Amino acid sequence: MVMFLFLVVALAVVVAAVTLAVVGGGDQAPLPEAAPERLYDPLPPDRPVGRADVDALRFPLAARGYRMSDVDDALNRLAAELAERDARIADLETALTGARAAGSAGDRDDRISMEKPDRADQPGQDGER
Repeated sequence: MVMFLFLVVALAVVVAAVTLAVVGGGDQAPLPEAAPERLYDPLPPDRPVGRADVDALRFPLAARGYRMSDVDDALNRLAAELAERDARIADLETALTGARAAGSAGDRDDRISMEKPDRADQPGQDGER
């Protein structure tokens, strides 16, 4: 019986608290609307992202962790810059390989033209005078 009385009193307190909150709130909400925390993008827009930029990157907390859109934006930016760097490295390696190939072919042509001709090609070496 005591337990039943306790439950009735607890239910009455909850109903009274909810009624006061609804009636006492009036036209205004009990708490002002909080501005959502947004990521201040510390990634530099005018230069490539460096290691220190990634280390300084901090995401604001949301109700269940981080805002997925902020994390996705940062990861997309990093992925794009890495892809750009990979393409640039591939272009430079191709150009370097081409320059080395052209340089080695040019060296062979220079060596061939600088070599002495065979003795058979020189006049008077066959015993003719």
